Amino acid sequence: MLRLLASGCARGPGGGGGARPAAGLCDPGSSQSCQASDAPRNQPPSSEFVARSVGICSMMRLPVQASPEGLDAAFIGVPLDIGTSNRPGARFGPRRIREESVLLRTANPSTGALPFQSLMVADLGDVNVNLYNLQDSCRLIREAYQNIVAAGCIPLTLGGDHTITYPILQAMAEKHGPMGLVHVDAHMDVADKALGEKLYHGTPFRRCVDEGLLDCKRVVQIGIRGSSMTLDTYRYSRSQGFRVVLAEDCWMKSLVPLMGKVRQQMGVRPIYISFDIDGLDPAYAPGTGTPEIAGLTPSQALEIIRGCQGLNVVGCDLVEVSPPYDPSGNTALVAANLLFEMLCVLPKVTVA
Repeated sequence: MLRLLASGCARGPGGGGGARPAAGLCDPGSSQSCQASDAPRNQPPSSEFVARSVGICSMMRLPVQASPEGLDAAFIGVPLDIGTSNRPGARFGPRRIREESVLLRTANPSTGALPFQSLMVADLGDVNVNLYNLQDSCRLIREAYQNIVAAGCIPLTLGGDHTITYPILQAMAEKHGPMGLVHVDAHMDVADKALGEKLYHGTPFRRCVDEGLLDCKRVVQIGIRGSSMTLDTYRYSRSQGFRVVLAEDCWMKSLVPLMGKVRQQMGVRPIYISFDIDGLDPAYAPGTGTPEIAGLTPSQALEIIRGCQGLNVVGCDLVEVSPPYDPSGNTALVAANLLFEMLCVLPKVTVA
């Protein structure tokens, strides 16, 4: 059973105006399907008709559902940070990202994407993690995402530290097989263990390789940088066949040409996007646990995500936002925008 904590139902007018409930919102206690084939889709309320400070704190003020049934895509929070190695606080990331998402609107004029005219989208609340047991939390996450994937719903995850990507990919690979991966991060997260433990936010992709969850020839890691304990820190990823793109190879240039190569590499098979907010320079995203200087810019982040347009994206996450180190809210604001951009590149999204 999907273990989600939905705090209530966010209701608001659709993009067409008028004070009416958001179309397509279902009763979480109902066994009926949430969406008939000809039913209108959920629309975030327009600030022309509903003040941004009004309503339940859901992602983009979308309706909150307890079930993924009837949804094409959904935002899900995983408020876990007991896998962090440095500054904690990512357990509060989903809530803060939702708060900042009030500034988002329904269309993407830069790309022409109209996600809410194309997909039925809602907020599924948060996975009920166990903050005293990382292994048990991974089990709870895996089971929740098995339910989401089985319903044919594409998950867009609000993290949480990067440990959560491992159980998510366990669930995704059960349906899709070994996945392609577009991974944006300051770190490769392929360590084997730390303090004797093989599961923390520095090991998720090593564990994924161990279990055959990744199609290693279709993995790209972008934004990698920072000091290390050895000079061959990139050896493991490259030995597996990953494309490793260092941050210094991205400095002061457009990443559009890179993403052209990535699209060719990924082909038509399923891919997953995992975006650690510390992939960005801490000047833009200071609210994270393990910041590294000289990172990517927000515009480069947009080039990476928009460069995934046309790929078979079956899931996404945005992780490692730590609000205690983000007093201005800028990190969470960037994160909310990047999640919207991910929504805009999903398959079946209409592009005008």
